[in-house]
Amino acid sequence: MKNRINSVLGLLMTGSVVFTSCDKKLTEYNPSGLTSDAVYSNAKGFETLVNAAYTYNRFWYGKEEGYSVSEMGTDIWTNGTGDVYPQLSRYDNLQGSNTAALNLLWDNLYAAVNLCNNAIAKVGDVSDYTVAQKTIREGELRFLRAFYYWHIVETWGGVHFNTEPNATVASTANKTPVETFYQQIFADLEIAVKNLPATSSDYGRATIPVAKAFLARMYLTRGMNAQAIAMANDVIKNYGYTLVAKYADLWNMGNLKNKEVIWVVDYSTNLANNDLTTSAFPFGHSRGSNSGHMLFLQVYDQVNSALLARDVPNGRPFNRYMPTRAFLNLFNEDDDARYQGTFQTVWYCNKAARAAGNTFNTKDTSNFKVGDTVCFTSKNSLVAADMNAKRYTTYDLSRVYGTNGIPSQRRFYVSLKKFKDSTRTAVNEAQSARDVFVIRLAEMYLIAAEAELKIGKPDSAAYYLNIIRTRAAIPGRESAMQVTGSQVTLDFILDERARELAGEQLRWFDLKRTNKLIDRVKSMNPDAAQYIKAFQTVRPIPQAQIDAVTNKGEFTQNEGYQ
Repeated sequence: MKNRINSVLGLLMTGSVVFTSCDKKLTEYNPSGLTSDAVYSNAKGFETLVNAAYTYNRFWYGKEEGYSVSEMGTDIWTNGTGDVYPQLSRYDNLQGSNTAALNLLWDNLYAAVNLCNNAIAKVGDVSDYTVAQKTIREGELRFLRAFYYWHIVETWGGVHFNTEPNATVASTANKTPVETFYQQIFADLEIAVKNLPATSSDYGRATIPVAKAFLARMYLTRGMNAQAIAMANDVIKNYGYTLVAKYADLWNMGNLKNKEVIWVVDYSTNLANNDLTTSAFPFGHSRGSNSGHMLFLQVYDQVNSALLARDVPNGRPFNRYMPTRAFLNLFNEDDDARYQGTFQTVWYCNKAARAAGNTFNTKDTSNFKVGDTVCFTSKNSLVAADMNAKRYTTYDLSRVYGTNGIPSQRRFYVSLKKFKDSTRTAVNEAQSARDVFVIRLAEMYLIAAEAELKIGKPDSAAYYLNIIRTRAAIPGRESAMQVTGSQVTLDFILDERARELAGEQLRWFDLKRTNKLIDRVKSMNPDAAQYIKAFQTVRPIPQAQIDAVTNKGEFTQNEGYQ
């Protein structure tokens, strides 16, 4: 669903945010004289409200703040030189006062919830909706409220909860048990499954299988394993989804609307439509489109500037995130095609020139032609003499990570490539039309596998894993990729989820759900291991929110944070 937000939203909804700082004054001017009740009493106006409810996903999915909260601070990623939120990546003095990412996500997730609350309360009063239209729109809004509340409760724990619309700015907040959040999430999803259509011609809208797929994720999150298995199987069998034949083909810009994708944040191919205006959002942030294509790339253009320049195919390298050594070690690249489907390891000459040498080899080299290898990164440790004998620069394991696993340099490394966008029209174009896959079919197999293991059926878990692993196999290596029930443990499933879902904004939640966050960070991410504490299975509440409320004795900071 492309961006269709009417600017009237910014006019009518700015006062409905849960909290705002008490020391900020806002003067509002409404030149049209319209009220929200008048605008949203008819279908044309109400559609702007529903469309806006979807758009808040764009503050999280495909955005640096969302990646920093959902992928960083885990076992598989650590910070590159360009990371702007190292507190989230490493838990190094992480507080509610020192990361703007948490402020932005908190503000806009609660704005989204309140927008849904308002719309759910008003949908019955839309004069020119049919009964069927009211039913569907309520289903969408219920689904979205559940989706946003899941992000809130998993990120911050038992914080503020409300299902009633706020007509004005609220100055108090509550602390609500996590279980209350989930009771509402399940209640909303049950209504969504009942009310939504099975399909939609408007790409990106919620449908029955979308709601069921998210419900399967919620069942797994809450330990309702039998329900998770049943719901995942329902989605697998009954809605026409199928795994793309080759893992790498999932990420082809010409193949984004494929049969494996269940739900997306649908970014427009017309980049001007991707929320670059500020009027639609209460906090005035310009969101833009998908940024994921930049964030995981090494600064390849600094390897040898005489031979390798920044270009469109190799991407704009923001150098924010790099894989942990332990993450790379999860792949057997001889059997598993996901290694090459996920990572870029070779960069080729795009400037014909004579190189004067490179970082590890100072002798003159022969003339390079366009297409010759300039840089090779490896997940293995190679022989130094062999690397030095090559014309090109090699960054093997020993040239990226110390013996303790902490990176010795953070600029050149194996780089996640699956979000790159070769359709960008300029070298430094920061916007991307790439859709963000929020839920895809492979996750349903992984949900079923984890739930089967948890009810004591490892052979059944292996069955689901082997479907994923068969698709992932290098041709001819399918048998080598098969696992038996005796090999399946919770850690193995987390390893498999890392190989399959890397970068897809699920990792932090996976580790929290399985009670493995602390253990795996400590054993696999030495950058964060030295700082992470047991209480950090929730993030700190933004200090601006603590300061803004008037009932400070009741609404306090999460335990462990100052």
